[in-house]
Amino acid sequence: MKNSFKTVNEVSRLSGVSVRTLHHYDEIGLLKPAYVAENGYRMYDDTSLKKLQSILLFKELEFPLKEIKNIVGNPQFDSKTAVKDQLELLKLKRTHIDGLIDLAEKLINQEDYMALKKFDRAEIEKYAQEVKDRWGATDQYSEYTQKSRSRTTDQHNALGAQLMDIFAEIGKLTNLAPESDEVQNAVKTLQDFITANYYNCTKDILKGLGSMYIADKRFKENIDKAGGEGAAAFVAKAIEIYCSN
Repeated sequence: MKNSFKTVNEVSRLSGVSVRTLHHYDEIGLLKPAYVAENGYRMYDDTSLKKLQSILLFKELEFPLKEIKNIVGNPQFDSKTAVKDQLELLKLKRTHIDGLIDLAEKLINQEDYMALKKFDRAEIEKYAQEVKDRWGATDQYSEYTQKSRSRTTDQHNALGAQLMDIFAEIGKLTNLAPESDEVQNAVKTLQDFITANYYNCTKDILKGLGSMYIADKRFKENIDKAGGEGAAAFVAKAIEIYCSN
């Protein structure tokens, strides 16, 4: 199929994005034209338009331009996979808006209705962070994908089992204070394991992981399964202490 080219004005009419904005996207390296004609016109091809589509979806989802640039500029970025993330976020956003509409209708009808939970965007923000972590082109993510690419499924599963073994060992220490030397040494073992097998696990990153171990239902369930009920909360507390020292 022959690739068709469109001028910046045609792209503007097609997408509703102003010419000035398209020029800005070019200047900051977010969306470069396929080529610039001799007369100075920016020319966009089908690939450019598909990229613009991804950019606009992320904009609708309130991602900052800097983060969008990191995501779509990631060499590992795959638009077909990313659109599944975007769809999930749009569904979460729709549920959130439906809740606010329901609240507003009740208020119009002068119902004494308190529903501050309707304003909670935690689920949307949590999933959005997962998308940023997956596509954000961070050094850690690049290192993780590089290491993962060289492993077989069996090797990947074996590492996962070893990680759960570490949580199981920490779970055996819940009778001790989380600040005790034995527990803190176990946290250091966890940090070293992540660094050796996944990515450079700095204290800042480890602190974020600790929060995720209790905030993310999937992680909490797996850690509690490995280390016993309450293991995830204990690990998170021990990590918090470890990272504050």
